[in-house]
Amino acid sequence: MKIFSAILVMGLGVLCAQAKPSGEAVVTEILPSADESAWQQIDWKTDLWEARREAAKTGKPIYLWEMDGHPLGCV
Repeated sequence: MKIFSAILVMGLGVLCAQAKPSGEAVVTEILPSADESAWQQIDWKTDLWEARREAAKTGKPIYLWEMDGHPLGCV
């Protein structure tokens, strides 16, 4: 049991030494970068007819994301 306790204490020591000192470092690792958030800058349309009119006017394609079933994925 003493060996297990010693290994546990050493393992915790290694983990604490590797941990970053501030909570801000963890937050910066979790938050998406500007490149990963670029899709939020798109003027998404929820009305298909409005999207068709704008696509025809600007000559851009329509990206249609649709799903069948429950919106929360519950079946």
